[in-house]
Amino acid sequence: MSGPSTYEPKSGFTRWLDKRLPILRLSHDSFVAYPTPRNLNYWWTFGSMLSLCLVVQIVSGVVLAMHYIPHIDFAFDSVQRIKRDVPYGWLIQPMHAVGASMFFLAVYVHMFRGLYYGSYKAPREVLWILGCLIYALMVVTAFLGYSLPWGQMSFWAATVITNILGALPFVGESIQVWIRGGGAIDQATLNRFFSLHYLLPFVIAGVVALHIWALHEVGQNNPTGVEVKSKADTVPFTPHATIKDLFATSLFVILFAVFMFYMPDALGHADNYIRANPLQTPPEIVPEWYLLPFYAVLRAFDFNIGPIDSKLAGVIAMFASIGVLFVLPWLDTSKVRSMRYRPIAQQCFVIFVAVCIGLGFCGGQNPGRILAPATFSATLNWVEGGEVRQEPVSADSDAGYAEAASAAEQALRGQGAALVASSRTGETTGAARGVFGGTARSQSVSAGTMEELDAAIGEAKTAAAASAPYFIVERRVPFTFTVTRLSQLLTAYYFLFFLVILPVLGLIETPRRVPDTIAKPVTGQAAGAS
Repeated sequence: MSGPSTYEPKSGFTRWLDKRLPILRLSHDSFVAYPTPRNLNYWWTFGSMLSLCLVVQIVSGVVLAMHYIPHIDFAFDSVQRIKRDVPYGWLIQPMHAVGASMFFLAVYVHMFRGLYYGSYKAPREVLWILGCLIYALMVVTAFLGYSLPWGQMSFWAATVITNILGALPFVGESIQVWIRGGGAIDQATLNRFFSLHYLLPFVIAGVVALHIWALHEVGQNNPTGVEVKSKADTVPFTPHATIKDLFATSLFVILFAVFMFYMPDALGHADNYIRANPLQTPPEIVPEWYLLPFYAVLRAFDFNIGPIDSKLAGVIAMFASIGVLFVLPWLDTSKVRSMRYRPIAQQCFVIFVAVCIGLGFCGGQNPGRILAPATFSATLNWVEGGEVRQEPVSADSDAGYAEAASAAEQALRGQGAALVASSRTGETTGAARGVFGGTARSQSVSAGTMEELDAAIGEAKTAAAASAPYFIVERRVPFTFTVTRLSQLLTAYYFLFFLVILPVLGLIETPRRVPDTIAKPVTGQAAGAS
């Protein structure tokens, strides 16, 4: 894409090196004379931030590995020792931990930019797929690294995720045992996680090299989505793009430094500062913030889909939420690359971004948390001043007990009982009770939550027990809009955006006029361009 090389060696040494290893020529052609679209905005600077993050993570990770002890008895203490006793450990450990969050922050912006401006469309399909592969490797690497401190959240997150893999049909159990190194999370698991976490960043670096190679082969996309047609559409990478990258990266480094020096623990979970305890489950098990959307997708399936149980459905959906990105170039049918000229797609994209943020919120909440006010109510029924009679209930099998209990209650009603109820004493035995005579009473109670309703029922029971035995409570549970319900709606839109909205809009939406060249919108000569 860049055309013939314009590099000219200036000295005898550079001429000698250029004939044997043209690394200086490659650098010059890639980062100095490389032609870039002249209308690139600051959304295109996140690639340089990602390169910085990758270098920071690899360098700091190698240093940490020199002091970390991958043993279930010493891992937690070794992390604390690094922060307290190792020279500059107070700096390197937060740099690595906060760096992971900064890495994902930059990559999410980078991916959303690619979605909005259509950077996945031909001829950049391989470029996009390599980017998705980098992201998938980052997710795996981040999960493995989250487990290494061997705190409460590390241990239980590893337990949950490896249990999830066990839900896969046919191969799930084998994969689970292989990753764990046995039937449970133990020393073998930590060894595997440490080895893979150390290896994968170098694999990511290799794929990043392929990503950059593919980028230089097909050229950069730009906000208009129009391909480069002449030199008037481009400027040299240096100094134009370089200065812009340096400025944006400087602001990014300031944000990085604020978290690293002033709020190093703000993006982590407090439970991870407690030593892992296999006998004590945390109240809430959550991954790091950058994986919360996929955790929400996983938990959104609390129902079976035909022969697919809820656990497997959640696992499939979680993997599909990343897998759908790989096939996006063939799902979007629009011939216009940039959403800048597609007003309906623009609106759907804004909703999509809000949906992803909403999934992140849901992933960090208790799935049963009620988001909209609801009224839980119950009716208490008892008899004052009556006589209680009891009839034994027995059956030949567990299945026949319900029929026997119903028959006993019906018999008591036939004898004139005002109120009847039955209770079990064993698998096939129980008792039916009836109240004869007295005065039937009832009382209704209500509350905003099930816990409050139970408390109100308890108070009513205490008051009723002063005058008569208490028998029956009829609870009425309304439909509640919980975090799980919200996750289900957001998950549905997430997949609809890729599988329905983009394909359909590409066929029916009428886009605004796209400029003929990149240069015209920059100089204000393109009629109808925005």
